[in-house]
Amino acid sequence: MPVSDLSAHLGYWLRFVSNHVSLAFARKVEGHGVTVAEWVLLRVLHGEPPTAPSRLADRLGLTRGAVSKLADRLLAKGLIVRAASESDRRAHTLALTPEGAALVPVLAALADENDAEFFAGLTPQERAVIAGALRRIVETRGLRAVPVD
Repeated sequence: MPVSDLSAHLGYWLRFVSNHVSLAFARKVEGHGVTVAEWVLLRVLHGEPPTAPSRLADRLGLTRGAVSKLADRLLAKGLIVRAASESDRRAHTLALTPEGAALVPVLAALADENDAEFFAGLTPQERAVIAGALRRIVETRGLRAVPVD
């Protein structure tokens, strides 16, 4: 039985590019004291009212434990605050601190810069086709978990 070449697999090329894009971005955000996973949570909180961790977990497709660990790290860095819920004192919400809110646009610019560096060789139409195809895969496969690592 013939064995297909590794480079014949689309998944190989997706992973190859993804690893390089992700590593470069991780190095950029780490220069600002956060991980990619922390950046994702900061970005989701940006412009939102105080949000329950359970809602964040649902939105990101993460476990509540994973959100709790990310939140603990961001709390320790002074980038988010935790407050008791006004409607249920047993529950709490998370929100950006002024420092966290100021950091999000800086990190977003790094994300834009990283994309520009890696995808500059593609036309806008090629980028749109790739993005559309990947979104279709996400939809048809019912993928929910946001990539954080």
